[in-house]
Amino acid sequence: MLIHKICLIGSFGVGKTSLVRRFVTSMYSDRYLTTVGVRVDKKELRVGDEDVTLVIWDLAGEEDPSQISLAHLRGMSGYLLVADGTRERTFAAALRLQAFIEAEHGKRPFLFLLNKGDLKDAWAIAESEVAALRAKGWPVLETSAKDGTGVEAAFHELAAQLLVD
Repeated sequence: MLIHKICLIGSFGVGKTSLVRRFVTSMYSDRYLTTVGVRVDKKELRVGDEDVTLVIWDLAGEEDPSQISLAHLRGMSGYLLVADGTRERTFAAALRLQAFIEAEHGKRPFLFLLNKGDLKDAWAIAESEVAALRAKGWPVLETSAKDGTGVEAAFHELAAQLLVD
């Protein structure tokens, strides 16, 4: 059994905790609960012929990279970088957070998740911005913790990347 620590990173209210809850328990709640510090969950999954345990660190929302605790990132194998498709500033914050993580910890497997896909009609992020990230080689997925779209795929895709690296 392989064990990998992954972190969920992004601004306040982008849906990190809801994504973890949907993935780990298949549940969703409209109640907003602010994560203080870090919350740790785990889930076992099968990727190809490998059993993998993901130890999932749901970090408190931050827009300022200097406010992320480096201790929380220590030992991570990869991460999910989360932005709220309905709030442009969370997209810009995610770009800053990713640059900070890469500068501090080097390149690590990651996925960029545009969450709240169930509200796609209200998205504030231009398709051209998303296309530019994909052109740079960023793996970008649309997710919805509310209806479950893309959630399992995101965690499985990151786990598959971890097996390759």
